Amino acid sequence: MLYPILALIAGLTLLVWSADHFVNGAAATARNFGMSPLLIGLTIVSFGTSAPEILVSIMAAISDSGDLAVGNALGSNIANIAMVLGITALIAPLPVKSGVLRQEIPVLIVVTLLAGVLLLDLKLALLDSLILITALLLSLYLFRRFQRNAGDDSVAEEAAEMPQMSTPRAILTLITGLAVLIASSRMLVWGATEIATALGVSELVIGLTIVAIGTSLPELAASVASALKNHHDIAIGAVVGSNIFNLAAVMAIPGFVSTIALDTIVLQRDYAIMLMFTLLLAGFALLQRPRRINRIEGGILAAGYAGYLALLYAMNS
Repeated sequence: MLYPILALIAGLTLLVWSADHFVNGAAATARNFGMSPLLIGLTIVSFGTSAPEILVSIMAAISDSGDLAVGNALGSNIANIAMVLGITALIAPLPVKSGVLRQEIPVLIVVTLLAGVLLLDLKLALLDSLILITALLLSLYLFRRFQRNAGDDSVAEEAAEMPQMSTPRAILTLITGLAVLIASSRMLVWGATEIATALGVSELVIGLTIVAIGTSLPELAASVASALKNHHDIAIGAVVGSNIFNLAAVMAIPGFVSTIALDTIVLQRDYAIMLMFTLLLAGFALLQRPRRINRIEGGILAAGYAGYLALLYAMNS
């Protein structure tokens, strides 16, 4: 019991430290390369925080458990919006720029709907995976184009509030922070799982709670750290970008190995709930004046995630 407790404490400590360094490195890299915080959140931060899901998807595909990869992608997207943005908004309300509503969030909705259409036949084949990867590349192209259209003055204004580091130091801080962020989240999940098992908690409950939440810890830590540093665009961009990566990259990986057959519950429950939370996010951002995700909306999202976990437990008990 001693080692899991130490792993839990060390994991939490390193998670906070690495999230701070990761966000600082990401913001400084954005400044040095003339990128907006939103763009680096949509690309570098979102790809980095999706690394655990990508690794799980690769291992699942190799082990002929492609349905696990699909479930992991959908479950992570639900956690990203409902838990990550919900908790982040509870800590620090998130302003949403009008450009995000007109551009980035619609891209997420389109990719989400596309994934649903491809899953309608309850199969994930090579053609489906190729379409998803194409959607990912097109999304990245659009994000870069959106930044160019925003103008250099907008980027320069945002860059003035970012930390100043040399480019090599910024990249090193970014990579180091990401590596420790992923390692500490794994350490935290292992420690919590061992403690829960020792206390007699069932594997089902552990899987639905600790492991499910654990895969979204990098997004949660990065988003909270970004919000506390007033880099709200990085926080929102990380979640929007991560969800697109999960659908268009993580979910696509098994289809390149073999055709995956899916259970109807994937569409009826998990995909439907993911779509609902995605549209809810867009709705919250649209209805507020000024446009922002306040603590009330954050509480609704977090409560919704708790309800989702309760539903999973009820359906599998």
